[in-house]
Amino acid sequence: MTTTVAQMTKGELKEMIEITIEQKLLELLGDPDEGLPMRKVVHDRLLRQKQSVTEGERGESFEDVVRRLDLE
Repeated sequence: MTTTVAQMTKGELKEMIEITIEQKLLELLGDPDEGLPMRKVVHDRLLRQKQSVTEGERGESFEDVVRRLDLE
């Protein structure tokens, strides 16, 4: 299915432009962390976080973090 810009909503066009820009920046600049070693503590934390999300657990709500850090 082919969609022209005239058929897109403002939101769809914005999303398409954002994705295109992000892809182009990654293509031009690359990932600055690519190839760097990851510390074991960071790797282990990411694995625990991935497991928690898989089990349906979510982090703190934005409102709770704001209160906890006294950012109100």
